[in-house]
Amino acid sequence: MNAERIYIYKRYERFWHWSQALLIIVMMVTGFEVHGSYSLLGFAKAVSIHSLAAWTLLTLWAFTIFWQFTTGEWRQYLPSLKNVAAMIRYYAFGIFRDAPHPFHKTVVQKHNPLQRLAYLALLAVISPLIWGSGLLYLFYADWPRLGLDAVLSLESVAVAHALGGYLITAFFFIHVYLTTTGHTVFAHIKAMITGWEEVAPKH
Repeated sequence: MNAERIYIYKRYERFWHWSQALLIIVMMVTGFEVHGSYSLLGFAKAVSIHSLAAWTLLTLWAFTIFWQFTTGEWRQYLPSLKNVAAMIRYYAFGIFRDAPHPFHKTVVQKHNPLQRLAYLALLAVISPLIWGSGLLYLFYADWPRLGLDAVLSLESVAVAHALGGYLITAFFFIHVYLTTTGHTVFAHIKAMITGWEEVAPKH
């Protein structure tokens, strides 16, 4: 049966997605250099670029949150446990047996239940960890004035930020892998470029 072609990703949504991806890549490359994993740009330059990318991403998130709530797109991320088991079985076994996808993507339901839970984990756990520790890092000089030096240590903040970095890196690579699980390897990537996605008709 022929696939149905629907316009699913709006222009701002695509701009936000690719801009965020680029900034996260920049922050991963510079962040792990600041962490001491390798030397590429030099410590001072890596710190400067990392901080600039972080502030740019925070600004982008502010605009995106406004866009999400004014357009109602925030509903796309409401978590649901319905059909989560079916999605897990599909990604664990079914995808390798050419089984039909258990989720039918539509304009009002772009993300399957497993994706929604993953985004919830990103927003509720990874993002507060990495942004909270990152902002504490940036404003370390103000700790004494705020009384934070009595309850926090720079080492604990550094460990928390590094943990957040490893988690967002894992999330990033899992996300990239899952983009290859469409009806062709580049189908999902193409959809995020053009906005149009081909989905199987719902039976």
